[in-house]
Amino acid sequence: MKMLRRLKPIIKKEFRQVFRDLRTLVVLVFMPIFLLILFGYALNFDVRHIKMAAYDEDKSAASREFISSFFHSEYFDLKYYLTSKSQVNELLDEGKVSMVLLVPHDFSRKILRGEKASVQLLIDGSNANQAATVVGYATGMVQSYSLKVITEVLMRRGASNFALPVDFRPRIWYNPELQSARFLIPGLIAFILMLSCVISTSLSVVREKERGTMEQLIVSPVKPLELILGKTIPYMLISLVTAYLILLIGWLLFDISVKGSQLQLFIITILYLFVALGVGLFISAIANTQQLAFQLSLLLTMLPTMLLSGFVFPIKNMPAAIQIFTYIIPARYFLVALRSIILKGVGWSAFWPELLYLLIFGVLLVALSWSRMRKKRL
Repeated sequence: MKMLRRLKPIIKKEFRQVFRDLRTLVVLVFMPIFLLILFGYALNFDVRHIKMAAYDEDKSAASREFISSFFHSEYFDLKYYLTSKSQVNELLDEGKVSMVLLVPHDFSRKILRGEKASVQLLIDGSNANQAATVVGYATGMVQSYSLKVITEVLMRRGASNFALPVDFRPRIWYNPELQSARFLIPGLIAFILMLSCVISTSLSVVREKERGTMEQLIVSPVKPLELILGKTIPYMLISLVTAYLILLIGWLLFDISVKGSQLQLFIITILYLFVALGVGLFISAIANTQQLAFQLSLLLTMLPTMLLSGFVFPIKNMPAAIQIFTYIIPARYFLVALRSIILKGVGWSAFWPELLYLLIFGVLLVALSWSRMRKKRL
């Protein structure tokens, strides 16, 4: 009871400061929403409506049918039907198209004879990720057309009961439409919560230092642990509300719903915020000005969370030396659990190690901050 009485005025004071300080309110509430909308629409890995050109030397019904099979899908848009091969370099050099399809003059003749007809795809490789995707889409189109031709040839030869030896039916789980937003939104939640929570917490404590009121709090009857709790509980509650607000906006704008347990989501979010608050407290313990605290917050959270957590780039594709650094990034563990809950709807068994790692991170960071405050008091 005594602890609660000592905590109450500190918590009230923090809430008053949050709602009086426009900068803190923006960091905690409005910045997360703005970043979600900005990144949600701007950061999109879906490759659709690729601009292409076609040069048809054959000019036959078969070649026209083959070319049309590309732009009858959502993946390719035929922007140019070339009349001269000299136009190819110009279109690719100026970036007007990402792919040029070249059909040779003997295409239909070889198709009718049952021979192998060669076609060429010239792909702009300046964007490696897009080029790899284009190759995959184009390969699928060519294979589909080839299968259609083989089936027609066999049917003409009387093979009415012809069937492929292997019936390949891929079924994609968790993200059937292959929307990049479903993969990115959980990462955005981790990134936004870490950034906003660390900045607001560190600035709150350092502000007390600059005003000279931190020394008064340290020499007061309030214990270091109580001071930490009083300073962090308001930001924990506000950040928790922000987290669910982000989920609501993600559902409204990007149709991202939570497939798993709301209780699991609540617990993992609390643990992650606990770690973020610990990072903020640790920064405030070593920084004496708000400017330094802000710079350290950005340095320790923004780039590591975006680049080394698996938010955008798969950790398995990183060099071994870089992968070692990812083990000290809290967002790495939160993302595994968050995607398991939101996208897969799985149980504790799928991500309990991540829960344990986050708990250890949080306890260590808060313990370090508590130890530093205790030394100052002594």
